Amino acid sequence: MQKSVELTNRSINAIRFLSADAVQKANSGHPGLPMGMAAVAYSIWTRHMLHNPANPEWPDRDRFVLSGGHGSMLLYSLLYLTGYNLSLDELRNFRQWGSLTPGHPEYGLTPGVETTTGPLGQGFATGVGMAIAEASLAAHYNRPGHEIVDHYVYAIVTDGDLMEGVASEAASLAGHLKLGKLIYFYDDNRISIEGSTELAFTEDRGKRFEAYQWHVQNVDGLDLDAVDKAVEAAKADPRPSLIICRTTIGYGLPNRAGTAKAHGEPAGEEEIAGARLALGWDYQPFEVPEDVLEHFRAVRERGEKLEAQWRKRFEAYRKAFQAEAAEMERRLKGELPADWEKLLPSFPADPKGMATRASSGKVINAIAGALPELMGGSADLAPSTNTLVDGGGNFQPGQYDGRNLHFGVREHGMGAVVNGMAAHKGFIPYGATFLVFSDYMRPAVRISALSHFHSIWIFTHDSIGLGEDGPTHQPVEHLAALRAIPQLVTLRPADANEVSAAWKVAIKRQGPTALALTRQAVPTIDRSIYAPASGLEKGAYVLADLGAIRPQIVLMASGSEVALILEAGSRLAAEGVGVRVVSFPSWELFEEQDMAYQNSVLLPAVTARIAVEAGVSQGWWRWVGQYGRVIGVNKFGASAPAKIVFQKYGFTVENILAQANQMIGRLDE
Repeated sequence: MQKSVELTNRSINAIRFLSADAVQKANSGHPGLPMGMAAVAYSIWTRHMLHNPANPEWPDRDRFVLSGGHGSMLLYSLLYLTGYNLSLDELRNFRQWGSLTPGHPEYGLTPGVETTTGPLGQGFATGVGMAIAEASLAAHYNRPGHEIVDHYVYAIVTDGDLMEGVASEAASLAGHLKLGKLIYFYDDNRISIEGSTELAFTEDRGKRFEAYQWHVQNVDGLDLDAVDKAVEAAKADPRPSLIICRTTIGYGLPNRAGTAKAHGEPAGEEEIAGARLALGWDYQPFEVPEDVLEHFRAVRERGEKLEAQWRKRFEAYRKAFQAEAAEMERRLKGELPADWEKLLPSFPADPKGMATRASSGKVINAIAGALPELMGGSADLAPSTNTLVDGGGNFQPGQYDGRNLHFGVREHGMGAVVNGMAAHKGFIPYGATFLVFSDYMRPAVRISALSHFHSIWIFTHDSIGLGEDGPTHQPVEHLAALRAIPQLVTLRPADANEVSAAWKVAIKRQGPTALALTRQAVPTIDRSIYAPASGLEKGAYVLADLGAIRPQIVLMASGSEVALILEAGSRLAAEGVGVRVVSFPSWELFEEQDMAYQNSVLLPAVTARIAVEAGVSQGWWRWVGQYGRVIGVNKFGASAPAKIVFQKYGFTVENILAQANQMIGRLDE
């Protein structure tokens, strides 16, 4: 027994000193969290969490989220010690160029990292999405005697996570949904970068989470028996659980433990030497005793057995429920069903048309039956964003087979939850709100792009065409802001058929997509006369060359303004002007095309170009060139009916004609 306790203590210290040594070698990082939470992390990873380091993609593994991503060396130490494909050399190269151990955990880079964390609160809320995914899959595929989906989401969260609003949004939602597979460990060390949390964070956190309908327990973070009992109690409770672990930041450091200096800077050689002496760690930097490593690597052996047992159960499930097993496997692999694209609707020409938010709703419902993985909802705006799956049911406590998520007015939490569902796998999740409120969820959208999550962002009411609600609700700079995010594809379709094509892109691409959709009706373009909407897949395409002569001017636009340039182009052509009309729904997809295609659309020899978009003109100059013009909105909107606002801001055929004629006249001179 004494030997077992001694081995446990040395194993916990191995976590502490691998972490502290890596931070010290990098001369950068946060040693305090790993040293303070090492005992709790040891308990989670060796006694409770069911995972297989030999296969980080085992579908029914428990998930672990280090929401306080600044403490990343805690996670990297655990990954190495338990036998994931992460070498000791990678720990030595912490925070260095090209290493698998960046300053904050990044999804898709380091084996075993379940989600990108760093911006505080993101991990907390993303874990809620993982729990929603688990509950949904279990409801759809488990059968009596065949519980093939049954795993937990564990997370270590910090004071900073609990201070950020996104965590509050997600916690409230998780409590409402009774997501009992969530078990979060709160590192209650009462220290932040500026000093004691008493400076700004004094509410009773436990009471707060009880109000969120969470199961709350308090333990000493050094008492393994107490931690273990708390985990078992959490599993027995139907609510999400917060285990408040009283810890000392930088535990073991002789002068910095329990202070802000242990938080965000290396401890220093002398301080680490003092900790080695205080904790009896008589080993060199990055040295792990053989018996300690063997003790940790037993987790890998156990994990391989657990996965083998699960696969045996899954084979029995497959024999009993062949179709369900095949569908679940397809979803988890991220493969799409055959012929799903045939369900994408086409829309007849209609001068009155419909709002692209409305046609988007029609597309969602046309393909939803073939794509059970398509699941999502809105921030209390589903009737306005047209995102309900008809007959899909509501995802609610005890009704986890529902497909319609109701996020409440929680845009930021919604974004992170959607990312968690994508990270979990088995889903193509979407979240919807007005485009102007994309600001509220921008950190989550950015994380989706950084992580290549298959998240779909539906942003409706996409311009000053929103009308009477006025400038607080009329997006102006938001398209430019979304386009500024690397690896995010933003699509602003011109009509119902481009919407259908946009959904095809969003479903097929392995990465996040933002759809910007109108509140107001836009004409459905007659595709028997003009180019097919499939051109959207290349980002921009020639809708029409109008007039009897070669193009003298190129008119380009996205979204609702395409109808304006099409009419303006027709009128110019009737006056003998050669006009190229370009629908330009996505800069990012167009940038992916080779230069030959880009030139074939934009005609470099034609210097008279006008871009029309009801948003800031920023960025359009790249496409219109040195002599071009942009009709945009470089100020805030106004409260009035949409047609009036468009007219006052120059989004009229007459204004386009006037500017086009002026340009052509100047060139002729």
